[in-house]
Amino acid sequence: MILSGGTCRELMARVRSRIPAPHGLTLGFAGCLVQVTSSSRGLKEALADYFQEFLCDGGPPAVRISLHDSEVLSVPFAFAPKAPSPGKTRVKEEWADFPDGRMVRKRLTGMLFLFGGGEHLAVGPCRANTNQVINFINNRFIEWKLRKGSLLGHGAGVVAGDRGLAVAGVSGAGKSTLALHLMAAGARFVSNDRLMVTRRGAGLEMCGVAKHPRINPGTALTVPGLSGLLGPRERARFRAMPRDVLRTVEEKHDVPIHRFFGPGRFILTAPLSGLVILNWAGTGSPTVVRSLEMPRDVRLLSAFAKDTGLFYGPFQGQDTKAPTLSAYADLLAKVPVVELSGGRDFVQGTKVCLAMLSL
Repeated sequence: MILSGGTCRELMARVRSRIPAPHGLTLGFAGCLVQVTSSSRGLKEALADYFQEFLCDGGPPAVRISLHDSEVLSVPFAFAPKAPSPGKTRVKEEWADFPDGRMVRKRLTGMLFLFGGGEHLAVGPCRANTNQVINFINNRFIEWKLRKGSLLGHGAGVVAGDRGLAVAGVSGAGKSTLALHLMAAGARFVSNDRLMVTRRGAGLEMCGVAKHPRINPGTALTVPGLSGLLGPRERARFRAMPRDVLRTVEEKHDVPIHRFFGPGRFILTAPLSGLVILNWAGTGSPTVVRSLEMPRDVRLLSAFAKDTGLFYGPFQGQDTKAPTLSAYADLLAKVPVVELSGGRDFVQGTKVCLAMLSL
C-alpha cells in the first residue's frame, strides 16, 4: 500500500477507510479519557493487559487514537531526520510536516504516526511493535497536558502519603532504579521517565504517564522483590558476573507495577513536594548530598527540563517557542531541590528521598 498525496487529515482518512479499526477500549489518564481503536483484536488485548489499571467505561473522549496493523507502507514524502540524542550516532526517527499535522516515521520498524487537528493515527506493523504503540498513546496524552499549560520534565515520580518526589537526571543516571527502590520501601509509582508539572493552588502538581519501568538485569537483581523478573538460569548467569560488567548489560525488561507491587500502587497525579537531581559519577566514592537554591543553580535544571520532541508541534506555519530553563526555575522556585553527586549509592539515595517524603 502506498500512502501519498493530500493533507495529513486526508491521509488519515484514507488509512481508516482501507484498514478499519473496529476493536476499541477506553483509558482514563488523570481526567483525560483516551479512546483507542485497533484493526487487530490481538493488539487491543495486549494494550488492555498493559494498561489494565487505567481501563475505564466509555464516555466523551478528549483524545481519539486509531491503530492500523499492516505491512510497512510506502510513503513518497521528503522526510527530515531527527538528530540523534547526545552520545548517540544512529538516526531513529524522521518526520514530514503538513499545514494541518505531522507524520513521524520510525526508520528501524517502518511504523508511521500521523497527528494533527485533534486526530491521531498509527499505521504499520503495530502488533510487532507494541512498545512503540504504547509510547504513541502516552505521547498523545502528554500533548493534551502540555496544551493545558504544563511543563514537561525528564524524571521519574513517586508519592508517599500527601508528598510527591520527582527524580531527575540524564539517561542512565538511575532514575527508574531509585524510584523502584522507593517503591520497595512503600511509595507509590507516578511515572518512569516523563512528568508534566503545573501549578495547583498554592503548590505544584506532577502528572505521569502510564508507562511501566523498563530495567536492566542489574536493577532486577538489586531491587527487593524484582528478581522474579528473570528466569532461574538468567538469575544465575547475571549473579555470576562482576558488578562492573553487570552494570553494562543492556537487556530491557518491563516491570508491570500491579504484578510486582500489587494493585493501586500506580497513580498518575500527585503533589510535587521535592526534586532530586542525580548527578552521580560512577561508584566507589561516598554520595554527596547538596541542597540547591533556585534560580542560582538553574544550570542543573537542564537535567529535568525536557524537549517535547517530534510528537508535539510546531507544524508548518506555527511558531511555538520551547520553555526556557528560567521558566522551569520559576515554577520550581518554592520546591526543595537536592543534588546527589559523588558515587552512585542507591541505599543512600533511598534514605535521602525517604527523608524528603516524610517532611
